[in-house]
Amino acid sequence: MRENVLKVKSFKFAVRVVNLYKYLCDTKKEFVLLKQLLRCGTSVGAMIREAEHSESKADFVHKMSIAQKEINETLYWLELMQETEYISKQEFESINIDAIEIIKMITSSIKTAKSKN
Repeated sequence: MRENVLKVKSFKFAVRVVNLYKYLCDTKKEFVLLKQLLRCGTSVGAMIREAEHSESKADFVHKMSIAQKEINETLYWLELMQETEYISKQEFESINIDAIEIIKMITSSIKTAKSKN
């Protein structure tokens, strides 16, 4: 059985988000922005897992589209945290690269699923 790269990457990304959340809660004592980041950053992988066992192609596309929206929202919160100096430019760039890679993979999966008849 072939490894699902998107599933693995989204899970590792969620772990990074949780660790960033814990770190910033301890060091910056910021909670409101971090809760938003934690919610959307971890839901990406959860939606990908749901899509894995979708009931139809339409259900798959729907769940992957939600994952796409969640990773896009995650990018927003990361950008905001970097601009407001909750995270450094280096910290931002490191996790942002992963998020961009995931959104590209999700978009590609959606396009592929839609093109299959």
